[in-house]
Parts: sequence; structure tokens; C-alpha cells
Amino acid sequence: MSEPFDIVVRGGTIVAEGEPCRADIGVRNGAIAAIAPADERLEARETIDATGRFVLPGAIDCHVHFRQPGYEHKEDWAHGTLAAAFGGVTTVIEMPNTDPPTDSVENFVAKKEIAQRNSYIDFGLYGLISDRSYRNIEAMHRAGVVGFKSYLSNSASSHISMIGDGSLLEAFEVLAGIGARCVIHAENGSVIENRTRRLMAAGRKDGRAHADSRPDVAAIEAVARSIIFAEWTGAPIHIAHEGVADVIDLISAAKRRGVNVTVETCPQYLLLSVDDLSRIGGLMRCNPPLRDPSNHERLWRALKSGEIDVLATDHAPHTPKEKLKRDIWECQCGMLGVETAMSLMLTEVAHGRLTLSDYVRLSAINPAKLWRLYPKKGTLQVGSDADITIVDLERSAEIDQERLHSKSKISSWHGRPVRGLPVCTMVRGRIVVRDGELLGEPGWGTYVTQTPPTASPRRILDTTPANTATTASR
Repeated sequence: MSEPFDIVVRGGTIVAEGEPCRADIGVRNGAIAAIAPADERLEARETIDATGRFVLPGAIDCHVHFRQPGYEHKEDWAHGTLAAAFGGVTTVIEMPNTDPPTDSVENFVAKKEIAQRNSYIDFGLYGLISDRSYRNIEAMHRAGVVGFKSYLSNSASSHISMIGDGSLLEAFEVLAGIGARCVIHAENGSVIENRTRRLMAAGRKDGRAHADSRPDVAAIEAVARSIIFAEWTGAPIHIAHEGVADVIDLISAAKRRGVNVTVETCPQYLLLSVDDLSRIGGLMRCNPPLRDPSNHERLWRALKSGEIDVLATDHAPHTPKEKLKRDIWECQCGMLGVETAMSLMLTEVAHGRLTLSDYVRLSAINPAKLWRLYPKKGTLQVGSDADITIVDLERSAEIDQERLHSKSKISSWHGRPVRGLPVCTMVRGRIVVRDGELLGEPGWGTYVTQTPPTASPRRILDTTPANTATTASR
């Protein structure tokens, strides 16, 4: 008789690649060891009854800000990953705009150690590319950053300055040579700063002024510029938190030309709009801003068609004091998201906007492939990590910010009804959250392992290093 499995998830409907199917999952030593028909009755030391529920690969949120080190009064790794686990997320990739920023090997190692001590779930880290740090790209890549992030506009809340075009082009040349992908905050900083000065001089302090300071064209131009540099060099890029419909057309056209560009959107750009920003103010302030609701239909179509690759959250907490000011320019930009995104999107599955398979593709499979974690993560296959989220599509609730697990108890989604909730989150075979009860411990999370990148550099003889070489041949 074979050794029993550590855990068997029994009676659920598995949703990953292919058609959803009824099957049991056997977990051993942190990995999926068997997937078998329900009548096979796998033996286990512990059984999870998933009858009537759906078994998904845990979500991978590849855009979060956990604020530590430097801004722990807003969020930290323990609270952020705890919120993620309660939200059905089993892996996060965290942004570099902390204090100090993740812009060197030394700062990367220090943040990784903080995360390792405190994380309930698995994690990766991005390195920052700025005018000061772009020469550190290769060293940070060797040290193990998952990818990179660069800002084409200033990040006021974390004092990160936008990168100049010369530095960006040279950074892309390096990225192309090593195959590492860069996340782009794609808004034209010069347009934003000019518009903001004019609006403030005119006495505008209302919520809509924030959106007016960051017009759609600022995003369209910045994405177009990023695509041009990526196409010229061969660098892989990923456009973050996109909510402008016209940008999707730009990216889709670039993909057809063979540009290695991907794009994400977030629930706020699908479900909220500038009308909410006008009505409510600072609670709804984020960068990029909420857009006109006319963008929604195109974004939803792009999610279905695959033109948008990934659903992320841009989880970016601030304290209530930092968010709730009468003057919109004094309100910090950012929203909670990592704990509520799955329920929000499952609600849209219930409304027929997406299928459950669509959601899994956008929240787990594609992020895993994009960041070279697949098939260890992002899917339910024999040999994959047992990162499993069980959801109950019939369970309803109302989002209550006081019950969220982030350090900052203020949510743009407070009071919103949802249908479809994660009820069990398992990370590498360990149950972290089950039926609203925390069973995991900080420090269980570990740094993700990637497969090696594939580099496809272009115009190698026309790069900055090539043109500044001092060899005899030149």
C-alpha cells in the first residue's frame, strides 16, 4: 500500500488549463503529487472537503507595495502578505519604491531578509531602474531580482524621480542583452507636472482635478515611447496598471509586430471611474488616475480576448489621515487591493463578464509565465507547488474595511457587495487560511525560483556600450 498523501483536496472542481473538471488533488512534500478522479479515493493524513466549490491555482499578484522598509506606518510585509493570503493570493511580487529603494544589490538583500522573516506567502522583488541605478541592472539581475521597474513620471509618495530618456534607452539595451523584463509606470511626467501647476494655480482642489492633471494622452505617449525603445533594443517590457482603452490598441499592434510587450490592468480601472473620484475625492486618488467610464467596455473585451495579459492590484496602502484630506493635492495616491481583488473579480464572473477559466488565466497562469515561475507556480499540475485556493462562488459578503488585514484600514471598496469568496488558501502544501481562520505563520513564505530568461537583443552594434567602446577596432 502506497504512503498516504499529506493532504487531499477532495470533491472540488479544478479550474486551471483546459476544461474545468471534478477531481481530487493529492499533496505531498509541498507539491502536487497526484490528480485523480474523485472515485479513486486517494488516502491522506488530512482531507479538505471541496464539494460544491472550485479549486484554483493560487493567485499571483505581480504588483504590490508593502512599504517596508521606510514606510511601515502604512503597511509592512506581515500585514500585506496576511491580507494577500486571506484574499486567495499565494505569491506576490513587490515594487521597489521603498526607503531605501530596491536599487542596488545591498538594498535588495536587506529587503529580501525582511520579507523572508515576515511573509506568510511566497514572494519576489523588483529592482528599481532610475537615472542613478540603471548601471546596477546586471548586478541586481545576478543577485536574483524577479524583474525591474521604472517610472516615466515622478512618484511623489516615495520620492522616486522619473527616469530620463537617455538612461531609459541605455537600460533597455542592457535588459535586452540579459532577457530581463521591466515594468513601466507609463505616464508622461512633463505633461503631468505642467498640468498640475496650471490646475493648482487656477485654485482647483476637487477630486477630478487629479484626473485632469494626468490626461489619457500622458499615458498614450509614454506607452508609445516605451514600445519604441523596446522594439529598437529588443528589451522585454510590461506596462503596469493600464486603464486607457486607446493604449490597448497600441500594445496589441506592437504585439503583432513582434514586440515583447505585455500589459496588466487592475479592478479599479474596470469597476471604478473618474465619476467616483469626482464624487468621493481623495479615497479614490491613485496613479494612474481613475478614467472615464467609456474605457470600461474596451478593457473588459481585452481581458476576454487576451490583449490584456494580467490582472494585478497595485495594492498601495496609506493611512486614513494621508487619504482623507479636503485638498486633493494633499491626499496620497494609492488603494488597498490585494485582499479584495479575487472577490471583486469572482463577482464579475457571476455577472457573466468573465469565465472562471478567464480569471485563472489572468490571475495565475499568465503572471506565472510572464515572470518565469511556470509551471512551478500558476497552475495545478503534478509536480507544481501546491499553491491552491478554494473558492465558494455561492458565498456572498459585503467588503468591510475594518475586517481587512492590511495595516491601513481604509478601502475604496468599503461597503461593496461581492459574490464569490476564497475560503481556503494553501501555499506549498501548507494551509495558511481556512474558513476565515489564520493557520499559517510569518516566515513560511519563501523567495520564488525563476527559469532562466531568453535574451533577444537587437541592434547590438548601435548600443551605448558599443558606441563608447575604446577597442582598437573602433
